[in-house]
Amino acid sequence: MLWRGSQALRRFSTGRVDFTNKLKLALIGQSLFGQEVYSHLCKQGHRVVGVFTVPDKDGKADPLALAAEKDGTPVFKFPRWRVKGKTIKEVAEAYRSVGAELNVLPFCTQFIPMDVIDSPKHGSIIYHPSLLPRHRGASAINWTLIMGDKKAGLSVFWADDGLDTGPILLQRSCEVEPSDTVDALYNRFLFPEGIKAMVEAVQLIADGKAPRVPQSEEGATYEGIQKKENAKISWDQSAEGLHNWIRGHDKVPGAWAEINGQVVTFYGSSLLHSSVPPGQPLEVKGATKPGLITKNGLVLFGNDGKALMVRNLQFEDGKMIPASQYFSAGETSVVELTAEELKVSETIKVIWAGILSNVPVIEDSTDFFKSGASSMDVVRLVEEIRQKCGGLQLQNEDVYMATKFEDFIQKVVRKLRGEDQEEELVVDYVSKEVNEMTVKMPYQCFINGQFSDADDGKTYDTINPTDGSTICKVSYASLADVDKAVAAAKEAFENGEWGRMNARERGRLMYRLADLLEENQEELATIEALDSGAVYTLALKTHIGMSVQTFRYFAGWCDKIQGSTIPINQARPNRNLTFTKKEPLGVCAIIIPWNYPLMMLAWKSAACLAAGNTLVLKPAQVTPLTALKFAELSVQAGFPKGVINIIPGSGGVAGQRLSEHPDIRKLGFTGSTPIGKQIMKSCAVSNLKKVSLELGGKSPLIIFNDCELDKAVRMGMGAVFFNKGENCIAAGRLFVEESIHDEFVTRVVEEIKKMKIGDPLDRSTDHGPQNHQAHLEKLLQYCEAGVKEGATLVYGGRQVQRPGFFMEPTVFTNVEDHMYLAKEESFGPIMVISKFQNG
Repeated sequence: MLWRGSQALRRFSTGRVDFTNKLKLALIGQSLFGQEVYSHLCKQGHRVVGVFTVPDKDGKADPLALAAEKDGTPVFKFPRWRVKGKTIKEVAEAYRSVGAELNVLPFCTQFIPMDVIDSPKHGSIIYHPSLLPRHRGASAINWTLIMGDKKAGLSVFWADDGLDTGPILLQRSCEVEPSDTVDALYNRFLFPEGIKAMVEAVQLIADGKAPRVPQSEEGATYEGIQKKENAKISWDQSAEGLHNWIRGHDKVPGAWAEINGQVVTFYGSSLLHSSVPPGQPLEVKGATKPGLITKNGLVLFGNDGKALMVRNLQFEDGKMIPASQYFSAGETSVVELTAEELKVSETIKVIWAGILSNVPVIEDSTDFFKSGASSMDVVRLVEEIRQKCGGLQLQNEDVYMATKFEDFIQKVVRKLRGEDQEEELVVDYVSKEVNEMTVKMPYQCFINGQFSDADDGKTYDTINPTDGSTICKVSYASLADVDKAVAAAKEAFENGEWGRMNARERGRLMYRLADLLEENQEELATIEALDSGAVYTLALKTHIGMSVQTFRYFAGWCDKIQGSTIPINQARPNRNLTFTKKEPLGVCAIIIPWNYPLMMLAWKSAACLAAGNTLVLKPAQVTPLTALKFAELSVQAGFPKGVINIIPGSGGVAGQRLSEHPDIRKLGFTGSTPIGKQIMKSCAVSNLKKVSLELGGKSPLIIFNDCELDKAVRMGMGAVFFNKGENCIAAGRLFVEESIHDEFVTRVVEEIKKMKIGDPLDRSTDHGPQNHQAHLEKLLQYCEAGVKEGATLVYGGRQVQRPGFFMEPTVFTNVEDHMYLAKEESFGPIMVISKFQNG
């Protein structure tokens, strides 16, 4: 009947619905959750005839009491309901006086006697944060994570005389994410969905439709309250087991171990999928091997040899630090405050005094939590500072890491001075000495601001089309990686800094990213040549140059996206109008092709980011490397975690999951028409997400006999052979007037013979390799089909006899409308010419 969880401030709203059947309710409980349930039941038209909650603590009323008192609802604050097993007479009389038809217990830490539970016409219903009968007891959320459950959920059940054993009224479930903590799971699902579930349950009862499904004892578990003394870490388990134990106690009561004779509590655990970074050893009592203090935190090892990372550590005195700073924790000097910083300090002192109303004077030694503050007060503190201190953005963890007023002010000042920045991004590179430079290429998935291996550890080879050699192994994103990337993008949009950022600041980040792309253009163009076969000089000007221009263009749009007003009635006195307001959609998925890897990324992602969306981008499987380098530069530009996520892998796995994912609001795809049809279908069936498709084409170029023939030859060749013919706006067919047809063909062949085919990094090369082997084979089959149907192969049509995926520029004539060459796009260096009569 009891459960415990750290609450954070949540704003939750539902539209008001008019139901015919209404009940008189008694709300028994407390907390912000209880307040939200109370408010939403009132909005639905039910009458709360009494609220029974806990007494004020340190002069502060519970949120449920505050809301009810504001509405004029009778509020009763009893410290207990019974003494020595018997119901207190005065309490029972006060309860019966309200005449409730149903007791609703959203969150209650008191023991309620059975005569009160059974008193109303409809009995009592209780909220429990687990999928009963699993995890009965007061620490259900903790044990869901500790036991490594793949699913979490909530139950609304009918109260009986057992402990969380009553019949089930309704249940809701969700997947447990790898990064979930008690707080994260509660705030993401159990809090908002719990409110909805309680409101729905009451209405089902009012309508006479509420089920009573007996709980099965099969699979039933009961776990007691997790307290500090039994949260000690047992080290004889796998890394995943350690991770579950730590996150299952984060933040209450906190998993701990002994380090240097002191109890140290661990927070912010995550499994380490990449290689273990270098660090300084740290002996942890009982651990199978020493931990490592690294740039990103404390690495710990399970008995299976796998590792996990812990982000924060808390000492016995309550002070919390980033784990990466363990060996330098005592070295932080006190900063002297400027006059402006002193003003901020005084403002914050007033805010502390308002929250800690029971403390006569806020002194340097005043401890926020030891003075009675709760997790709800943390949110209030952060938001009030943002409001009253010029938009200064703190995180909840900043409060937990500096609980004394003096330490908190020091942290605020360092943040104001920009001295409290995040640790440097850790990147595992593949490095190559090529093109007279050292090229450093990330090769892992980029999710939530970090590079990491695929969830299942799978990789694939990305191939250099110039010689067929393997450039490196790249992470092959799994379904779990896609889900993590989407969750990170959603969190960044809904709760992160990106969603709160003003448009001008968003534009500043995009300008900075454009500058970084330009500063690194030689390296990016080299990677593009290695990975896609693009001629270096073309890549420098087009692939990279146009990407820079695209980001600069859309950066300027950030603060210029406007709605409009439309007058609909000028008659006095109303002068009514309608207005539109353009807002970001949310999480967008982008699936890009292999012909212009970075430029296609820029065209789609720049507009997406300018509008304030977050994105999950899947580069083409055969050309992932510039996208991953772009991810690294986005961190340098200052983009917050989760805004940009890059998941290399296959279209059949990662791409398909993106098109089906319910949390993605829009998908942009460039590629083939058959795949485009499948994506549009998946987008419609899943959640009717918006979709933009750029598919195959067959653009014509018509050349008349009054043209400047030299110019026509140059333009015709450029329209077909530019970027090896791997061009979405290539001229798929040329129509040449009869009187100049033969001369045009002769001149084209003469110019082709002058073209230098070779290494794309050679500055004199005109024509590089096709993007990948499968595409080369498809082009050769395309030429064979043309010859079989009777088209005339004038030049080329063969693979160049050298290592790599090189194809001769090709010319076909006498192509008729019924032929395969006339109808299908080659997407390669194949000129398809049809003759038309003079005039």
